Amino acid sequence: MAERYKYKRIKFPKNKQREFLFSAKNKLGTSWHKFSKILKISERSLSDWKRERLTLPLYSARIIRKKTGLRLPKSVKILPAFWYVRKGARKGGLAVLKKYQTIGGDSKKRIKRWQEWWEKEGRLKKHPLLNKRLSIKKPLFSVKLAEFVGIMLGDGGISKRQISITLNRESDKEYIEFVRGVIRDLFGVAPGIYSDSESKADNLVVSRTELVDFLTQKLGLKVGNKIKQRIDIPGWIKQKRKYRLACLRGLIDTDGSVYNHRYSIKGKTYSYCKLSFCSLSPPLFLSVYKILKNLGLKPRMCKGKDIRIEDTRKVREYFEIVGSSNKKHLDKIRNSGRGRIVRPSAARC
Repeated sequence: MAERYKYKRIKFPKNKQREFLFSAKNKLGTSWHKFSKILKISERSLSDWKRERLTLPLYSARIIRKKTGLRLPKSVKILPAFWYVRKGARKGGLAVLKKYQTIGGDSKKRIKRWQEWWEKEGRLKKHPLLNKRLSIKKPLFSVKLAEFVGIMLGDGGISKRQISITLNRESDKEYIEFVRGVIRDLFGVAPGIYSDSESKADNLVVSRTELVDFLTQKLGLKVGNKIKQRIDIPGWIKQKRKYRLACLRGLIDTDGSVYNHRYSIKGKTYSYCKLSFCSLSPPLFLSVYKILKNLGLKPRMCKGKDIRIEDTRKVREYFEIVGSSNKKHLDKIRNSGRGRIVRPSAARC
């Protein structure tokens, strides 16, 4: 979600959104009330989604996919942010045109007034920032920079003028501040925070062309759709073990999930802690799998899009070796059993 305020939604074919939600609820084996709690939305919103009165946010679909492993129908369409504005503006414009036979008033008068202002005031004013690129600090390769790249590969996005990182304002509350600190330390820029009113998403945004150029030309990241661009971990990170671990930490902290798999046998309930990572970019998927495998963590591929570590001991071993900067993951693994968990400090980064 690379542009400011941007938050995409999904357009399902008729009745397919309803089927997707019912399938997810049944797979989770939960009530609609608990399902809404999992998605961190109101039951009213969930009811509107079931009745297909509102389109499903892409952010919520990603949560459902991570929790259930369900795939979206191939015929869905990803709607851009504020897709409804163009539709509404067109209707409003047609109404104005029908009533006044023109749009936006008298263009000749508007141009004449602007020319008068320019000759009288505008051309005499100084515009120091006009067409001037704002500078950033350009860091050397480091563990902290590799972790930032992992964060961008996970929940980040890049447009021609901006970078953004989308996180959950509740479950990632402390992690949001961590990421803001990383960006300030690395690039000397304080990102803005823009909240999506229809979800729990917060977008960390930095509008600097200089930063975009640095990330794409020096670090190996790409502008635009990460799946179509077939993103992968950059080569400079793959060359050093400490960079690979830091990048993996950023990826799992943003796009990974730690969950307890529970089931009952003969009245007894068993619970196992598992780790999952999803990616629709084949190069990135294979790179993460190879890193985990080389660490001896016994990852398993599921349907070519999901990587899982299902041995609880190996999940804990992951956190001992790789660590985490996201408190929600650390809390889950700590609550799953005994053992010492290492959280990388700012000094280590």
